[in-house]
Formats: sequence, C-alpha cells, structure tokens
Amino acid sequence: MHLAELWRYPVKSMAAESLTRAEIRADGIVGDRVVHVRGAHGRVVTARTRPRLLGHRATLGPDGEPLVDGRPWRAAEVAHDVVTAVGPGARLVRHDGVERFDVLPLLVATDGAIRALGTDRRRLRPNIVIAGVEGLAERTWEGRQLKIGEVVIGVQDLRQRCIMTTFHPDSLEQDVDVLRRINREFDGRLALNCYVVSPGAVAV
Repeated sequence: MHLAELWRYPVKSMAAESLTRAEIRADGIVGDRVVHVRGAHGRVVTARTRPRLLGHRATLGPDGEPLVDGRPWRAAEVAHDVVTAVGPGARLVRHDGVERFDVLPLLVATDGAIRALGTDRRRLRPNIVIAGVEGLAERTWEGRQLKIGEVVIGVQDLRQRCIMTTFHPDSLEQDVDVLRRINREFDGRLALNCYVVSPGAVAV
C-alpha cells in the first residue's frame, strides 16, 4: 500500500486542490476547510443544499489564505460569486476551529473501494487516497492505525455518505443513482473517518 493522492479543501464545499505534499497537524491538513459559507440566517451553508458551490475551486495561497478561482477569498468578485451560488446575504467566513469538520479532520479513501464503486473518486471528497488496497479491505480497518510518511492516523469508522456524492465534480450534474448504489451495495458507508495520532509531513 502507498499514498497515491492528497487533497485539500481550503473553502468548505468548494472544489479541492490536489497536493504533492502536505503538513498534517492534530486538526488535519494545514489549510483544510479554514473558510466556510454562511447564509443570511447566520448558519453554515454547504453544497448539500447549494451544489453550485462545487463549481468554484479553492486553493491555498503562499500567505496561507485561501484563493477562490485564483482570487483572494475576501475579494468583492468572490463575494458576488458566493451570493450567486447561495443567495442574498451569503458570505465567506474564516473559521479554523476543530469543529469545522463534519465528522473528523481526515477522510481516507482506498483505490479498491473506489474501483468497486466505479465512479469518479472526487465524488467522495477524500483528503487522502491510498493505493494498493484489495477490494473492500477498508471495511475491516476500523480501530486500526495507519502510518503514512511521518504521520500516524487512527481509523474511527466508515463515513456515512450524503447527497454530495451525487454531483459530478466537473459538470455538477446530479445522478441520484450514485447515492442509491452506495446505500444498496455499501450500506451507505464508504471511505474512512480518521483522526491524527502523530502529526508530520506526507508526500505523494
């Protein structure tokens, strides 16, 4: 087995950036999901209900601040795009507390499970993809620890999948059969919720 891919999502619910190396701390990959969208009501908004957010790509700039489609996340043009995607009153907010994650700081996918699903791995929105895994072996990993480079991560459990898997990462076209199949063939759970045991650097 080996580390095949690293993904970071500087803005929650936007498209990811692919990395060749990353620093992983107790709260996951540095710069991951440090900005999110809030609606006019003040609550967090995600692509579950506003899938147009997935059409914008977030990266991390050299100053450690997110860029949205190559522009600073605080730029007026970005603010306009967020309102267009979400609705009046929506705005981007920086928040890097540990509670910014839906479950745990890291989501790990394996190539065996991705092949079994037979769809674009980006639908699963993993942080880490591990290659060289036979079939659905990941389903036996709960409670185990994985060493990746300098980093040791713990596997808590399988991730319960949601409607975000139904949106194509590029076209944003929705295919509800993807989630139906995950529910039918994988008991609704795919990829692994993980936490950091020992931080450090990793590289593909």
